[in-house]
Amino acid sequence: MTSNLKATGAFALTVALTAALSGALACGRREAHSEDKALPKAAVTLAEGGSSEGGSWVAATLQSTRTANLSTRMGAQVKRVLAQEGQRVAAGSLLLVLGDEDLQAQFKAAETGLAAVEAQHRRMTALFAQKAATAAEVEQAQAQLAQAQAGVASLKAAIAYTQIRAPFAGVVQARKVNEGDFVGPGMPLVELVGEGEQEWVATLSESEGRLLKPGQKVRFESEGVTGEAQVAALSPGGDAFSHKGTLRARVLAPKGLRQGAFGRILVPGAKTEGLMVPRSALVLRGELTGVFVAREGRAELRWITLGEGSGDSLPVRSGLKAEDRVIDRPGALQDGQHIEIRRDGVNHGQ
Repeated sequence: MTSNLKATGAFALTVALTAALSGALACGRREAHSEDKALPKAAVTLAEGGSSEGGSWVAATLQSTRTANLSTRMGAQVKRVLAQEGQRVAAGSLLLVLGDEDLQAQFKAAETGLAAVEAQHRRMTALFAQKAATAAEVEQAQAQLAQAQAGVASLKAAIAYTQIRAPFAGVVQARKVNEGDFVGPGMPLVELVGEGEQEWVATLSESEGRLLKPGQKVRFESEGVTGEAQVAALSPGGDAFSHKGTLRARVLAPKGLRQGAFGRILVPGAKTEGLMVPRSALVLRGELTGVFVAREGRAELRWITLGEGSGDSLPVRSGLKAEDRVIDRPGALQDGQHIEIRRDGVNHGQ
């Protein structure tokens, strides 16, 4: 009897829960339906694809016209570090000292050997003048002297590589070693950037490169600053994969921009290929950028990625397809709202 009552109670609870769930779903449908009614159909116009006939912006990096990565041709331990990042140094300033104890010992031995060979050469020359030595003996003494002199010069040059000096006046951009580190041949030790002239370095497509020539002036923007630069060098699209070339444009004004800054250069007359959307169609939500697309009688919000551009239209890198119909001047349009496309060029959306 008790088990029957328990079963009956469980069944009643299940029925109650099912009824409550069905009621909630029905209520949700009614709310959604009422929300659709609360948003009247909006009359919208479609955006026309634009172009960037005024020019195309390309990303660029600011560099000094004089940059050097200093290294050594020998293996040694770092003995002293005299330069720090941001420090201004004059040409010839000592920046780094490497251990040279072994080289100094070899150099002294080589100098001693050179002195002995020089004495032998003088004796043989004197004996030859007295006809007490042969010409072959004199030639042998001369060869030994030349060999000893070359050995001393080689060690002197090697010792010079233990003292890393600034080849020109500039600023220490990076110090890549510390005292006690062991360095090898060709290992970067100090990066030095010359003060003075600066240039923008950018990569261009073949079509963009054909619109520029050396000596031409171009406009740039960087960190809220605008200025003018002159094309110093322009290489063709030699990269086997991207088919892009390199542009170097020397800064004319303003001066004193931050080394390594990112900016953009305007290529006059270049037309950006691909999809374009007018600025008036953009929807900004925080750091996101999107557009409304007309789809099956409703407005559908699409988040997109834009490229650099000038004028009233911007290139779209991702988020849209060629067949998408973008809504212009969306105003307060909402995602999923019913729309009616107007043909008179006037937007009556909310």
